[in-house]
Amino acid sequence: IRFILVCIVVIAYLVLTIPVLLVEWIIGKFSPMTKDISSLRMVQANQIHPVDHSAKVTVIGEENVPKDQAVLYVANHRSYFDILLTYSRCPIRTGYVAKKEMEHYPLLSNWMRNLYCLFLDREDIKQGLKTILQAADYVKSGISVCIFPEGTRNKNADETEMLPFHEQLQDRSQAKSPIIPIAISNSANIWEANFPKMTPTHVVIEYGKPIIPSELDRDTQRRLGSYTQDIIKEMLIKNKELV
Repeated sequence: IRFILVCIVVIAYLVLTIPVLLVEWIIGKFSPMTKDISSLRMVQANQIHPVDHSAKVTVIGEENVPKDQAVLYVANHRSYFDILLTYSRCPIRTGYVAKKEMEHYPLLSNWMRNLYCLFLDREDIKQGLKTILQAADYVKSGISVCIFPEGTRNKNADETEMLPFHEQLQDRSQAKSPIIPIAISNSANIWEANFPKMTPTHVVIEYGKPIIPSELDRDTQRRLGSYTQDIIKEMLIKNKELV
């Protein structure tokens, strides 16, 4: 029943907001920032209902997220719900890097583009690099970006055994904008671990202290991906006792 309710909410939102997409497009012609903020808040408000029906969420370290500048969020990835759980908490405009296949979903992809989401072709290295560079440009222009560097959902039984992080973070080694590591614990138990049943689950989300790549020593900059992954792993291990 929970799964059906979540599907109904999402589908109803996408269908009923078709006129809203047109209105947002018109607003964007006159005031792009107004359009961006209204799109952000509208989608965030809609995401509250699926999350409320699927999880009790404990949030740690949200004070580590700057409210006045763009950041790069870097998170582990266990569930489709990871986006719902984190996007609803973004304080400013934020785009997610999603797999290329999602670009073909009607209406959903329109909203994703409105929200500065990027579609990553994992099979095309050249296009993938362009996507990562575009994400870096977004952050420079004041739009936060969230990436899941494992590249796909981690299905290991132990969530602390993460997949290797792709080293997209290397391109950020000289950046001054913060990297915010996010550890998402127990989200797979909402749905994936109990498929097709959706189960009420306690999820813990921890935002780590900001990492400023340009302030790190050269050796750490060269392994920025694994360095960030180690921080996320430490938070996952610490929060095991909370879920």
